[in-house]
Amino acid sequence: QVQLVESGGGLVQPGESLRLSCAASGSMMRMLPMGWYRQAPGKERELVAVITSGGSTNYADFVKGRFTISRDNAKNTVSLQMNSLKPEDTAVYYCNFVLGRTTGWVPTGSWGQGTQVTVSS
Repeated sequence: QVQLVESGGGLVQPGESLRLSCAASGSMMRMLPMGWYRQAPGKERELVAVITSGGSTNYADFVKGRFTISRDNAKNTVSLQMNSLKPEDTAVYYCNFVLGRTTGWVPTGSWGQGTQVTVSS
């Protein structure tokens, strides 16, 4: 079973930046669309950004213009560059394989531990 490991989270002040990384065991990642999700306390997990195997990207409205998803297929990693962070971006961030359906993207793999992002002054 493919394992996903997220890293790069931390505590930052509003307006600062963080770069998250997701590493996968095996070589499946390079062939599949990947997504970043987040879950804030007391809220449901929500999709933040998606990148296809070909590099096309899709973002939730609440991060457009601030976050950038990218992938390095040679290294089997997917990253999320987060700029202009806001307190409402505070959440545990997860990556996962995703599948496109008529209703939208759905996660298809097992969830990792995630990485905590806290934005606070």
